[in-house]
Amino acid sequence: MRLKDKVAVVTGSTSGIGKASIIKFAEEGAKVVVWGRTNEEVEAVVNELKDAGKEVLGVTADVSVAEEVNSAMDKIKDHFGAIDILVNNAGITADAQLMKMTEEQFDKVIAVNLKGVYNCGQGAAKVMAEQKSGVIINVSSVVGIYGNFGQTNYAATKFGVIGMTKTWAKELGRKGVRVNAVAPGFIVTEMTAKMPEKILDAMKAKSPLGILGEPADIANAFVYLASDEAKFVTGTVLSVDGGVVL
Repeated sequence: MRLKDKVAVVTGSTSGIGKASIIKFAEEGAKVVVWGRTNEEVEAVVNELKDAGKEVLGVTADVSVAEEVNSAMDKIKDHFGAIDILVNNAGITADAQLMKMTEEQFDKVIAVNLKGVYNCGQGAAKVMAEQKSGVIINVSSVVGIYGNFGQTNYAATKFGVIGMTKTWAKELGRKGVRVNAVAPGFIVTEMTAKMPEKILDAMKAKSPLGILGEPADIANAFVYLASDEAKFVTGTVLSVDGGVVL
């Protein structure tokens, strides 16, 4: 078990990549925190993990609201006594071409995907600096490296996440905290399951491997970066994308 007794927090962990990751962390021996926006969704994953004999806490908070984030961080520290790993996974999309994008669409994505990462990163960093150890993993995207049609707002947040990652790595390294980012490519989730087959085939065709990624592929990358195997890795962006951008 690579993460035995570590306290791991994954935002947006009630579905998709987040859920796969919180389950993987628990399997690797971590005490885990399921973080979502509704009590029902959080409780469902918490109960699933408890049934599997895992040590788990659930928190409900909107990452874009600093007061809710700080309250959640206090609850986690009070319960477990530490925060060893934070994965800033929560994110949304609201796609539109530049000339058609509304202010509401832009602001909503910025609030969750960029300010939310800032809020959670700041809250966890204070705890980690005090304990002189910790790992923060921010979820970017291949879109945050190369851009994407119709995603001005999303691309801006994922570029921004990379900038925050490198800045935090410089600021927090001497406090014993490592900070890295993961940039997923096309991953099979509940969202892609609703897409037409021809769109999925086109996505597969862009990868030299000819396949789409699974949530477990990203979860495995998180575990590596969170573990002592990556103790000399900080400030990096790990692309897990099947070579889609080659």
